[in-house]
This record gives sequence, C-alpha cells and structure tokens, in this order.
Amino acid sequence: MREITRDGVHYTLLGTAHVSRASVEAVQAMSRDGDYDAIAVELCPARLEALEGRHGWRDLDLYRIIRDGKAGLVMANLALSGYQRRIAEQFGIEPGAELKAAAEAARKQDIELQLIDRDLATTLKRTYRRVPWYKRLYLTAGLVLSSFSNEDIDEDSIEKLKEGDILESTFTEFAEQSPEIYEALIAERDRFMAARLRADNAGAEGRRVLAVVGAGHLDGLARALEGSDVDPAAEVATLSTQPPKARWPRFIPWVILALVATGFYLGFRQSPALFWELVVLWVAINGGLAALGAALAKGHPLTILSGLVAAPLTSLNPMVAAGMVTGLVQSWVRKPTGADLERLRDDATTLKGWYANPATRILLVFFLSNLGSAIGTWVAGFRIFEKVTGA
Repeated sequence: MREITRDGVHYTLLGTAHVSRASVEAVQAMSRDGDYDAIAVELCPARLEALEGRHGWRDLDLYRIIRDGKAGLVMANLALSGYQRRIAEQFGIEPGAELKAAAEAARKQDIELQLIDRDLATTLKRTYRRVPWYKRLYLTAGLVLSSFSNEDIDEDSIEKLKEGDILESTFTEFAEQSPEIYEALIAERDRFMAARLRADNAGAEGRRVLAVVGAGHLDGLARALEGSDVDPAAEVATLSTQPPKARWPRFIPWVILALVATGFYLGFRQSPALFWELVVLWVAINGGLAALGAALAKGHPLTILSGLVAAPLTSLNPMVAAGMVTGLVQSWVRKPTGADLERLRDDATTLKGWYANPATRILLVFFLSNLGSAIGTWVAGFRIFEKVTGA
C-alpha cells in the first residue's frame, strides 16, 4: 500500500494479487470502511465488460473483422481470455476478481468509478509494434499456441499473477527477454494510469481516491504519480497513440511481386513451355500450401478450394491476403450461431475447443492458410529462380 498526495488529492494505492481471495476481501473491506470519494481500478472498459460477463461475443461480426484486417487482434484477445479461464478452472477464482469487487463496491456505494488502465487493444498493438519483426513471429506463435495447451498453469506463472499483472504473466518469458515488451506492457501503463488519475481528479482538492492495481504496478505507479511533471492529458494522448509503422516492410510484397513477375518474364523469353511450367509451379506450391493450411484448420471443402485458387493471385496482390479470402468463405459456408459465439470464451481454452467452435475455426482458417501462402510464396519463388537460372 502507498499513501500519496498530489495536487491536493489523496491517493491510497492498493497493490493486489489477481488470483487471491485475500485481495478480494481486502478490497471489499477498504472500500467499505475507507470513506473514499472515488475508486479507481486497473481496468479499461473492455476488460471490465469481460470480467463482468458483459463482453459482446454474441455480437461479434467475424465477416467484418476479417475484412477489416482485425482477425489477429481477436485471436490475441481470445488467447488471453482462454488463459484466464484456465486459471479460473485450476484455482477456483477468476483472475481479476478483486478488480471486479472494487467496481461493484463503487456502484454499491454510489461513488465515482474510474477506469484508469489503457485500452487492451492499444497495449497489444503498441507491444507488437515495438518489437523487431522476427520477434513478432515468436510472440504471435507463442500466444496462439499457449491458448491451445491443455497443461496446468505452472507455478512460475502463478507467482507472476500473485505479483499482480495479467498481461505481464501471460507474456512472462517475452517480457524478461525483451525490454521493448516490458516497456509497453508495464512501464507505459504505470505512467498512463498515473496520468489518468491526475486527469480524472484534476481540480478536486480534498478528494480521497482508492486506486486498486496489481502489485506489479504499485511502485511504478507511485513513482509516476509523485514525480511526473508532464501534463496528464498530454501524457494520456501520447501513450494512447500507435507507434508509426516501419516503412520498409510495406515494400516487401511489392519486391516479391516484381521478382516473381521478372521470373515469369525471363521464363517466357526462354520458351513458352518454361513459362507455363513456372505458372503451374507457382500455383501448385503457393495454392497447395494455402489449401493445406485451410485443411489443417478443418475448413469446408469450398474453403480449401478457395485457398488453392486465391493464394497464387493474392500473393501477387499486396493489398489482399489469402487468409482474407479463405476466412470469408469459411464464414459464409459455416456461419457461427449466437450460441457458438457465447461459447467462445470457454472453447478458446483448448485446442479441441478452437476446432469445435465454428467461430474460432474461421480464425484458424485465416491464420493457417495465410501461413501456408506465405511459406508457399518463398518456396515457389526460389524454385522459379532455380528453373530460370538453371541453378
């Protein structure tokens, strides 16, 4: 616990453990007996909705999500949700129960509830963009595969949860190996929450605020709240923006297109027969691996066929990915029902569940057919180079 006065407002910072009944009881007792004017919690609106079971999974429009290129973000959210669900089943307490208890106490006592954490989607995007591209593949694969695991949560992960941060515990290994990930997951959020506290309580001298945060944030939040002289509104705005995307990756698909087109041109110059051999090679490898990815995701036969046909074309069009086509086809032929969407959170805890639920299977189709097409592009490209050069 920390007691801090800033700008005439008295803050009581309570560091909690996210899998501890004792933390729930402490929050309930302090909020009841502390005579506070507001209660602040380490949550954003989306995470509060998820904790309270108000997450709009039933309203999820997978067709639009895939079309808008947000399938990866949804998969990350489902993986995090599945991880938390497994902890709840293993230890009999929902991670973040003490934060939920703080929100309920604020409503019960009719005092202001302040949601001070940064939006989860923004945190995930800033984390993803901060790391080098080769670590992104490791990060993405690790997050997805961890959601498929049937093993119990290990002791080290539980100890991290007792330190009090769901996101850090989920990315424990990555955060320890990458300063960029730690900065986005922990340090930035310490500064963001301090700025939100100052902004939400500006001009309210004499107010008493109870701030309930994971114990892993306690020291960093206290330092930022005491020592920062940055305008809080400006700090919130800065930490809510997305880091600019690196420009050079945008040129990679165009370079691939130019190289493949050059290979076809050189093959045609040598002989029309060689040209058609290269076309068949490109279609067979690129389309075949995309179709294989859709098949591994247990996509509908029409989905698999769409991968075979679309991938050789989408790989030559930097604006469209093969997974967008296969995902949209799968969502058309196997449209999830409302009941399927309601089961998302439970089904995302196991590999069997990901395959059994039509909604998560669409995401698997998107991911695996994209992966197959990407591998096929490189393999087919090298084969075309070998054929043209005679290497």
